[in-house]
Amino acid sequence: MTTSAPARMAGLLAVVLALTGLAGCAAADTSPAADPRPTTVTVSDLADMTPVEVVDTLEALPVDERPTDFTVSVRPDHLLITADGEETERALPEDLFYLSLAPYVDGTHDCFFHSLTTCQGELGGELIEVTITDASGATLVDETLTAADNGFVGVWLPRGIDATLEVAYDGARATTPISTGADDPTCLTGLRLS
Repeated sequence: MTTSAPARMAGLLAVVLALTGLAGCAAADTSPAADPRPTTVTVSDLADMTPVEVVDTLEALPVDERPTDFTVSVRPDHLLITADGEETERALPEDLFYLSLAPYVDGTHDCFFHSLTTCQGELGGELIEVTITDASGATLVDETLTAADNGFVGVWLPRGIDATLEVAYDGARATTPISTGADDPTCLTGLRLS
């Protein structure tokens, strides 16, 4: 099928207009000032965020953009924010538990309460298959997730459950029981992949 000259010209004009930003959309300003994402997060920024937003924001930051002048630790039912020698607690939603896991191949560190500002795993940016099944056999999570720059994958789970966690990466697997109660860890770094 051949296209008529006027149709070809109209198509070419549409491409040119789209490429030059004249087709109804202004060209995006790519200067650093136009980027809406903060390059740093300050402790005062946290006051304007919900606890879930604090977790999600800090966990998504590249390692070199994470704050160094304060720490945020995830506890089973609250965030513990430490700045200038003072501690502040922010309650997490009553029905949610944040679990951050860093499966590893070669090296790890001991961890019980996940630090959103200092914990570092080895698989940053890698795709990790995560399956979590509760005690009744219901699947809570069955996704391939990208580990944050710090090597951790975080999941929000119902509070007060017992479950089985399985992770897979590059043909290797690790499985462990987990719980989301008041005395349980929010940081799993002992998931050696084999």
